[in-house]
Amino acid sequence: MPPLDGITVLDLTRVLSGPYCTMLLADMGARVIKVEQPGKGDDTRAWGPPFLYPSAQSPRAGDPDEKGESAYFLSINRNKESVTLDFKHPDGRALLEQLIAKADVLVENFRPGTLTKLGLDYETLSKRFPRLIYCSISGFGHTGPRSRQPGYDAIMQAEGGLMSITGTADGPPVRLGVAIVDIISGMFAAYGVAMALLARERSGKGQEVDLAMLDATVALLTYQAGNYFASGKVPARLGNRHPSIVPYETFTAADGEFVLAVGNDEQWRRFCATAGLPEDERFATNRQRVTRYEEFRPLVAEKLRTQPRQFWIDRLTAAGVPCGSVRNLQELFDDPQLGARDMIARLEHATIGSMKTLGVPVKLSDTPGSVRTAPPMLGEHTDAVLARDLGYTAEAIAGLRRQHVI
Repeated sequence: MPPLDGITVLDLTRVLSGPYCTMLLADMGARVIKVEQPGKGDDTRAWGPPFLYPSAQSPRAGDPDEKGESAYFLSINRNKESVTLDFKHPDGRALLEQLIAKADVLVENFRPGTLTKLGLDYETLSKRFPRLIYCSISGFGHTGPRSRQPGYDAIMQAEGGLMSITGTADGPPVRLGVAIVDIISGMFAAYGVAMALLARERSGKGQEVDLAMLDATVALLTYQAGNYFASGKVPARLGNRHPSIVPYETFTAADGEFVLAVGNDEQWRRFCATAGLPEDERFATNRQRVTRYEEFRPLVAEKLRTQPRQFWIDRLTAAGVPCGSVRNLQELFDDPQLGARDMIARLEHATIGSMKTLGVPVKLSDTPGSVRTAPPMLGEHTDAVLARDLGYTAEAIAGLRRQHVI
């Protein structure tokens, strides 16, 4: 039995941070009911290309009427049920409150104040549903002078300091290749929900989880923030090198790049022996290598350029010196290690058939999570949830659909 078996999550989120949070909860056994806008759904259903189509279908290139499933949406919405519901309509609002009454957790990522106007904020709902755990994900949180401002990943990478330390020393600030702030915000939110569920087991009471994307970004700064607090010096962009460990960066071999990560002086001595470099007293300690980086790096770089990267990786790995090739995604997913760790899974989607998705990274020995169901079609479970969970008849459901409530 997975750890969140029996927990029902009402998912009012869209785009990335919120859906990523609820996917993590779903992977660990929670039942996640994704509430989407009728006729439109989560914004990411329209994000593409690429789109996936039924294998028998050959979409006409450039045809705006051709419908497919967004690869973006598919990547973060597995293990969920989709219910379409306009909760601004009085009948839709009534349906939503019935679902809230049956939920353990509600997750939303509207701009602060939006749901307050509808009476769907934590303060209002907690009076009627005291066991409800209410998780809000927003750009700047629900307190502070910037709380009403919207938050987007690229903006948070910029304003949260990440871009200032990402990129080469002589180049512009660079955003990470994935929406890391959205993802880490979703992870922190799922962590907060899990902690609130644990606390509820002891107190019997729900609580609010207020997750700000800016806070999550700041939390990522870790040793960079520590270095700034200690020295008062603003960290600079260093490319792939580390500010406190040398050598710990990318080097160019005869046929491509690989990463050398020498974490201590013993590993450095093993590196010198393997690479055929004489031990130099000027670089014997990590402190010396950091201080004399400009003298040190050309000597190592010149040596490593003489052989292919696999030559170095094989020998350095055998000597216990950490290193690894800079791989593209094809090279990554061809690695049998990912298969051995169940990090590539297959699912059967309602329209596109067999599809690949990523696996669950957290491996629990006794109560593991799992990849069970494909991301839902828009409104795929509306009728089933209204009938099974709320007791609506087929006629009543048809009436709601005629009114565009669902």
